[in-house]
Amino acid sequence: MPKALFANPADLLPNPWNTNVMSPASEQKLDNSLRRFGCFKPVVVREISGPSAVGLRDVVTRFEIIGGEHRAQSAVRVGLAQVPIMNLGPISDQEAKEISLADNARYGADDTLALAELLKNMGNSEELQDFLPFSDTDIASIFSASDIDLSELDLAEDFDAKDDTHDPEPPAAKVPKTHTIMRFKVLLGDAETITARIAQTQSEHGYTAADELTNAGDALVHLLLMSEPEG
Repeated sequence: MPKALFANPADLLPNPWNTNVMSPASEQKLDNSLRRFGCFKPVVVREISGPSAVGLRDVVTRFEIIGGEHRAQSAVRVGLAQVPIMNLGPISDQEAKEISLADNARYGADDTLALAELLKNMGNSEELQDFLPFSDTDIASIFSASDIDLSELDLAEDFDAKDDTHDPEPPAAKVPKTHTIMRFKVLLGDAETITARIAQTQSEHGYTAADELTNAGDALVHLLLMSEPEG
């Protein structure tokens, strides 16, 4: 049976096969989360044996991280003296790798409308994104999903019971669509540079009147137009 214990995060050894990486922005969110809540999710470890640093003939048992390396590193950064660990014992490399991949995976997906309602009831989106694993773009997209204009979906209504005694009301005029959400994938370093340039442009040119996504998009368009060659 796994044993629930506590350990100094600085004493936990990272494994050599972890493929999970985090951006600096995500690391900051994780640090904020641990400062706010502490380490409430155990770091999963196994026991490994090796020579002691004092005497090569002495064998000591240490803990190697299977799941939660980023939590352990964050705990060190924010100064936590202890974190909860789940010790799986001296399991094999194969089993450790399988558990590591399972721990890093996410088997479910959020119901977007339910998630939007949950986040709205929790408070200010700017405060939430400081410690939750969502960017401002993520939160804006989630919230927008709960505000869909059903008239844009062109749903055909077919009711069994129809009232022919009254003239049908004319359909409401559709509000013309003026914006769309675009998605890109860029290198982490480029993303930080682009985000900084957009924020600077928003501040310098007053793109602050609309919602966050629209403000950022207007600033990006401004940057692109300014970079076009004259001719």
